Amino acid sequence: MKTLFKTALLVLAFSTISCNATNKKDNNKNQLAINSPNENDVKKQSIKIALLLDTSSSMDGLIDQAKAQLWEIVNELSYAKCEHEDPELAISLYEYGNDRLESSDGYIRQVLDFSGDLDEISEKLFSLTTNGGSEHCGEVIQTSLNQLKWGNNKDDLKMIFIAGNEPFTQGKINYKDATTNAVEKDIIVNTIFCGNYDNGISGKWLDGAKLTGGDYLNIDQNREIIHIATPYDDIIIRLNSKLNKTYVSYGSQGYAKMSLQSTQDDNAMELEEVVAVKRAVSKSSKMYKNKSWDLVDAEKEKDFKYEKLDKKTLPKELQNKSTEELKAYVKNKSNERSEIQKEIQELNKKRTAFISGKRKATSSEETLDSAMIKAIKKQAEKKKFSWK
Repeated sequence: MKTLFKTALLVLAFSTISCNATNKKDNNKNQLAINSPNENDVKKQSIKIALLLDTSSSMDGLIDQAKAQLWEIVNELSYAKCEHEDPELAISLYEYGNDRLESSDGYIRQVLDFSGDLDEISEKLFSLTTNGGSEHCGEVIQTSLNQLKWGNNKDDLKMIFIAGNEPFTQGKINYKDATTNAVEKDIIVNTIFCGNYDNGISGKWLDGAKLTGGDYLNIDQNREIIHIATPYDDIIIRLNSKLNKTYVSYGSQGYAKMSLQSTQDDNAMELEEVVAVKRAVSKSSKMYKNKSWDLVDAEKEKDFKYEKLDKKTLPKELQNKSTEELKAYVKNKSNERSEIQKEIQELNKKRTAFISGKRKATSSEETLDSAMIKAIKKQAEKKKFSWK
């Protein structure tokens, strides 16, 4: 399940990529909305992914993999393009099969609505715990169809990834009905069975995917994922610390969001140093955006106005600065950030080459994340997404 979770995350990270990204006006000019799809962006081509994870007692490995592999997935997705536009990211997360959840809800809970806030996604993954329960695949699929705002744009790529290890047939809602409803909404259902390939087929996981044109994958939930350390890791981690100092919090959530950023750095490091490196690389990519609380990102938005900024929400050392002084300060931080991000990306190219060489020298059975990436890329091609 570990690998399964990792792949699920991968998909999750890829959730929303828009080909025709345009700046939209936000109702709140000061606290710009970020990292979540805008209901008004009807004409945007995007990729939306709901990740449905089994959190019953046997799924600890799946959750661990999700935590560890999120950043590797994000890094791969950072290379996605659509009509020469950079992608936007949105992810939704559900848990099911945990008997701590309400039986009246089918032991299902929406953990996160569509979001592109990578720190929030990481936080929600770290909050998941397992417990025994009933795993109702058809019902959790239907719940995600009902609750999420998938939109009506026929050019959007809309995907569900569901992972688990019990028969796909459990619960009061027949999976065939749920997948039929998914097809009507132009949503692809990809299934990930944690266990033997043939058992997944007999349990109807393959059928659940085929009914929507999705892919069926199986993984060994107990397989240990090997992270390859490189000579560039320590440098990248040090650069990440410098990168954090370029963020300038503002707004009612600024301080809390900056604290969350730090907490997720710590969570990654506690898992393994290499996970922290992957997160740092993600933070240096275009996928990591924080315009809702970071002044450096917010200033780049078309509708941002310093005149609307509540200076009382800024760090104390900035509250008495004039607008011109504040602009100069933010510009300096922006330039500093760009240089650090560029350096991390250059080091990551060397890191990736080093890892590739090591993997060729060992042999390796395909992992869940690589299998998931292939599935996403294949399905994304139909909507004209590509990787450079």
